[in-house]
Amino acid sequence: MQRKPFDPEMELFRDQARRFFQNEIRPHSEKWREAGIVDREAFLKAGEQGFLCMWADEKYGGAGISDFRYEQILIEENVYHGDPGFFMTVHSRLIAPYLGTFGTEEQKDRFFPDIISGKKILAVAMTEPGAGSDIAGTKTRAEDKGDHWLLNGSKTYISNGILADIVFVAAKTDPDKPHAMTLFIVERGMEGFERGRNLKKMGLKAQDTAELFFHNVKVPKSNVLGTVGKGFYHLMHALAEERLLSAAGNVPAARAAVNVTREFVRDRILFGQPLSKMQNTRFKLAELDTEIEMAQCFLDRCVEVHNEGKLSAEDAARIKLFASEVYGRAVDECLQLHGGAGYMDEYPICRMYQDERINRIFAGTSEIMKEIVARSILD
Repeated sequence: MQRKPFDPEMELFRDQARRFFQNEIRPHSEKWREAGIVDREAFLKAGEQGFLCMWADEKYGGAGISDFRYEQILIEENVYHGDPGFFMTVHSRLIAPYLGTFGTEEQKDRFFPDIISGKKILAVAMTEPGAGSDIAGTKTRAEDKGDHWLLNGSKTYISNGILADIVFVAAKTDPDKPHAMTLFIVERGMEGFERGRNLKKMGLKAQDTAELFFHNVKVPKSNVLGTVGKGFYHLMHALAEERLLSAAGNVPAARAAVNVTREFVRDRILFGQPLSKMQNTRFKLAELDTEIEMAQCFLDRCVEVHNEGKLSAEDAARIKLFASEVYGRAVDECLQLHGGAGYMDEYPICRMYQDERINRIFAGTSEIMKEIVARSILD
């Protein structure tokens, strides 16, 4: 099925994005994978192109573009021509909107220019060793000391954890109320704020994921993000878009897996004929192609609804669940069609297989997505 065409100016934007990822990201991919971290320069170059926080007001340096399809284009072009470990979208579309929605004018004036230019990189710290999908189990605490808050605790699996200059930290501020938490803006260099190791992962090798530690960190009252005690609800506010962002990456990534496999099976000769001529190969790829097309249609519709401000939690869970599961099946089937070559790191499908696995876990596990959908139809 022909995908609904994007507007002409969006296709021009796609061309610009493709050149950026081809010239500024992909050439450094191998170096970043070996180092376990992306160069800060990548964020600065993205900022120069106007790709960071495009939705932000022009007075802070943004473009004032609210249409989610522009972010969708960036995600797609990074999948096809960049590196999945370059978490530009996490910085500018997942985390920065917390500041845009809940920040004070003083905070926006203070932080947004450097965030939009790429001079300062963002992270959000929610997950703890015992609190992942259930963030109400957070043990990090902050005490009101009059002129400041005293923050203590630790976080783990924090994306951009090593690179981050600004971290939005979720902490309990009323021990008697499990959902009474507050978001705090913790800045690089604050005394008592320390980073642990850059964690070694199965995939997304270029992306830094770290442990963060807070020992008697004095956070000024001016660095409280949003309303005291409402941090849990502030975090919930962005979940539908977070899941849409995840799906927007999963669908093109599944397509990319099929694309590299299509080329491989055409070239691979088995029993005197191309592997692409064998029925099992043809049927497997036909099934995947159909599922990806279905996912693309549902995703594009969800983007339309999200642009109208009407994307429900249930539909966000549905598209996140379906897209991530399709992606998982795609890389697994495609690696199998590569045979032994698929197990070799030199073949793209091997790395795709490694990079994929987290997608059925972060932004809410598949099991959590099923529970959200189940509640909407059963409770």
